[in-house]
Amino acid sequence: KMQTIDESELVDGYSAAEIFSNSECQGITFDDLIVLPDSIDFGVGEVELNTKVTRNYSLNYPLCSTPMDTVTESEMAICMALNGGIGFIHSNCTEEDQIAMVEKVKSYENGFIMQPAVLSPYDNVRDLDILRNAKKISGVPVTIDGKMGSKLVGLISNRDTDFLADKSRTIAELMTPIDKLVTGLYPLSIEEANKILKESKKGYLPLIDIDGNLKALTTRTDLKKQQAFPNSSKDSNGKLLVGAAVRAGFRDEMDLDRVIRLYEAGCNIIVLDAQNGDCDKQIRFIRAIKEACPVDVIAGNVVTVSQAKLLLEAGADGLRVGMGAGSIATSQLVKAVGRAQLSSIYACARVARKYGVPVIADGGIKNTGCIIKALSIGASCVMMGAFLAGVDESPGEYFFQNGIRLKHYRANNSAAAIADLNRAMRNASLVSSDKEQRGGNFSPGSPSKSKLMYDPASPNRRTRSGSLDLQQSRAVPVTSGVSGSVVDKGPLNRYFPYICQSIRHGLQDMGTKSLSLVWERLFNGQLRFELRSPSAQREGGIHDLHSFSQILYA
Repeated sequence: KMQTIDESELVDGYSAAEIFSNSECQGITFDDLIVLPDSIDFGVGEVELNTKVTRNYSLNYPLCSTPMDTVTESEMAICMALNGGIGFIHSNCTEEDQIAMVEKVKSYENGFIMQPAVLSPYDNVRDLDILRNAKKISGVPVTIDGKMGSKLVGLISNRDTDFLADKSRTIAELMTPIDKLVTGLYPLSIEEANKILKESKKGYLPLIDIDGNLKALTTRTDLKKQQAFPNSSKDSNGKLLVGAAVRAGFRDEMDLDRVIRLYEAGCNIIVLDAQNGDCDKQIRFIRAIKEACPVDVIAGNVVTVSQAKLLLEAGADGLRVGMGAGSIATSQLVKAVGRAQLSSIYACARVARKYGVPVIADGGIKNTGCIIKALSIGASCVMMGAFLAGVDESPGEYFFQNGIRLKHYRANNSAAAIADLNRAMRNASLVSSDKEQRGGNFSPGSPSKSKLMYDPASPNRRTRSGSLDLQQSRAVPVTSGVSGSVVDKGPLNRYFPYICQSIRHGLQDMGTKSLSLVWERLFNGQLRFELRSPSAQREGGIHDLHSFSQILYA
């Protein structure tokens, strides 16, 4: 006679709450944990990976590139946003360089160009050529007085002036007049604007108000880019999302002026870059930023519930979680302070969830399995350094060592990175000082100008060169990271889809169709886990082969 099986006997493994509250005082990280499978009744193509990176910004994929000078500059940030993630531009450079990188990302795919270059009907072709060369554009709206916001009277493009020898002819003689243009009535959504461009087969779509005044412009070139990258991360104006880091540790100046200028350049999210974000200065900095400009702020880094709560109550829109878990980090070795990464993520995600704030797992990502585990434990996004450092779009040149193609990769607080930053700041200071002595103008973001610092009376002040003044601080800087190299990973446009498809397969095997469902099952105890013994960890990897080769993607 067949015995009846009680439903309780069909429950395997343990909930996350049981795992992390009964781990015998041990921190748990990626190799220690495995997610148990569940039944599948849907295809892998049905798995949705959309998520939030901050309180106000969403992504189609939960992937971010970290703000390090060997990982994220404008090229990486552009490619990450095009593929549906986001890149955070590093601050190991001058203010002007960082702003220029943000502007490059925001201008790559224009969406709605809210401040397009314009000409008047009385300008000539020579003026047009100068504007084209300076702005790298081909079509220019023409307003009655040559000012943005004035009455639109026409548009002039390359086709109107190709092969024209007489550069003195006026724009009015050559432009396409307003009555022959296709225009959109402002305000208009980017989807509606693209529909008009498709149907009209025109290259440009000026947006005008009911009085005929020019309000914005969009182009066919951007429409083509959207077809190639349909999942790209964009803001409400159709421009690519981008974030930027500012230093915000206990020993750093709180540079509010830099934050404001980054926001004015189009930066959507500010990352407060600190190994330990639990300090009074960062809390005051968050509040100062919120008063100064409406930009989202990711605070951190934190690893405990109490740390997370302090920054959340200060107004943080996102939490960056991790301390000493990165492949090039030495915080735990040098300072004996930090926490195992999965323990950090789960602890911070529990409290952040109550505030409706996303958690970004930062550090320790060795493979796509680590990404899936971080997400299954409560992270909304995963920030990657070494995992992305070898792609074509990361800064730096490839080099060969023992027949292997490599790229340099280093920590922001490594000796080499600190030396390069000091050198860049010193050079910028010399240039600005020279301009002042000559009576010329100098950049408002240059080191020679008095900064709008939130805490100018900091005991650990920096000199104009950007280096720490040891006599004032009476402290010797301690590096907490190393320099190394990573293997070539090829173009991000091939690597990114592989990462996303791996995550989809992971969620499918868990029996969940979306990240929101993963987190629902995580916190109600339905998602089950087990801790792995050292033998189980060896068994879960590649083993018992004489040799093998691994190809991540075709």
